[in-house]
Amino acid sequence: MEDHSSLKAEYNMASLTRLIRYPTALGRIIIIIMNNIYCIPTYVIWMIILTPLKCINSKAYYKIEGLFFHWLLAIVALWSYTAGYDIVETGDDISECRDKRTLVIVNHQSTADVPLLMANFNTKRGVLPNIMWIMDRLFKYTNFGIVSMIHQDFFITSGKQHRDSSIRALREHIQYTYFESTKKWIVLFPEGGFLRKRKEVSRNFALKNNLPLLEYVTIPRVGAFQAIFETMRSKDSNYSQNTVQSNNVSLNKNIEQALLEYVLDITVAYPDQNPLDLSNIVHGLRRPCTTYMFYRLYKAESVPREENAMKQWLYDRFIEKNGLLENFYKLGTFIPNEPLHEHLIQQDVLRFVLINVFFIISTYFHMKLIYKFYAQCVYYVHQVTS
Repeated sequence: MEDHSSLKAEYNMASLTRLIRYPTALGRIIIIIMNNIYCIPTYVIWMIILTPLKCINSKAYYKIEGLFFHWLLAIVALWSYTAGYDIVETGDDISECRDKRTLVIVNHQSTADVPLLMANFNTKRGVLPNIMWIMDRLFKYTNFGIVSMIHQDFFITSGKQHRDSSIRALREHIQYTYFESTKKWIVLFPEGGFLRKRKEVSRNFALKNNLPLLEYVTIPRVGAFQAIFETMRSKDSNYSQNTVQSNNVSLNKNIEQALLEYVLDITVAYPDQNPLDLSNIVHGLRRPCTTYMFYRLYKAESVPREENAMKQWLYDRFIEKNGLLENFYKLGTFIPNEPLHEHLIQQDVLRFVLINVFFIISTYFHMKLIYKFYAQCVYYVHQVTS
């Protein structure tokens, strides 16, 4: 009898959950739309107001802009957190590279990769304000595109016909934008696209070039990776020193600080080999789950300098990723028979509340400011025409 009552209670609870999940999803969508309405324009207006500061004190400007940018990405982190999509980090200790010039390479599976990385980095002090994302040019035309443009992220154009011009533009962006700012981390997805879209192309490339066939990742594209290394390689990098000296003498004074120090290799593993996507994060209809991120940290000086050796080094990283993911999906651990410390990412709910309050108050202030400006313009026009 007790078992029957227990089963009935569980059935009723499941029915109630199914009943409220769609209204909850609708509520999430409305709230996220509102987040975009009162956060993004406010960020843009603040940056326009602070533009003169960039000429007077660029360091102060970049610090403030980085703080606002971090707060915006914290809002994105809030979306996955409230949907119950947890993140567990494991692998190497990355604390030593948090405030260092670091190239972050990540496998790319879905549209959820970036929001979940944002949620991860949100908890790491000083990372998000000083980060530069390398993303597809199409992202420029999304609602968040203007934010990335102001933050001076880099938009890369895909396709063989644009390869040389894109790499040249990336070198120039690092020289004249990245070096002059306070940014530290550069995030790159070397595969150049989602796993499901590039798998067949990767397979054909592997067969043609006598490379292993990869199931869980694809063969990485090396152009952007090599361009970053060649531009900010080391003290005796001819490209870094000669190019910077010939184009901007002031940059040479800070060349020591501009050099790449670490490569952080992040392997993202979704539960049951079923990646989340951005729509899941927005509506939250998929059941709560945990995504794992495995770290390997390398000194930049350990990466070979010769072009073919550097290419093979990057290939080896993704061959290793494939093995790690195979272990994770089949055995439940990245490295069998080796104990790994796992850390569940914990978000600060109070901070989320305060950030939302800041953006709401800022939006009200900006609306009042715009209204007063409009009223003054109308009054002036009336005075002139009367």
